[in-house]
Amino acid sequence: QVRLVESGGGLVQTGGSLRLSCAVSGRTLSTVTMGWFRQAPGKEREFVATIGWGWNSAIRYYAEAVKGRFTISRDNAKNAVYLQMNSLKPEDSAVYYCAASLSSGVVRSAADYEYWGQGTQVTVSS
Repeated sequence: QVRLVESGGGLVQTGGSLRLSCAVSGRTLSTVTMGWFRQAPGKEREFVATIGWGWNSAIRYYAEAVKGRFTISRDNAKNAVYLQMNSLKPEDSAVYYCAASLSSGVVRSAADYEYWGQGTQVTVSS
């Protein structure tokens, strides 16, 4: 059983930064594709970023809305994944979820992620 626990959310002003963390247990991080998704009130859950594993570990893919502002990274030694969020905007406000997929390559669909964290709230004030 894979367990994911997010942390690092909070309230920040427009233009500010936050770093989300996702602690992974139950499986070696180096063998799963990791992703971040977000869901705002009244909206569907949307893809934010993903990072591959193994020979795909250099693969990082971002949603257009966050490209150039967000950076996904992983620390296999700590079994953790991070999402550095810079230049935050009010429209970035949402619950952010960490997810793990047994698939390889660029995994953007929520349906392809088998394991999910409980989410962490990010609120960007204008």
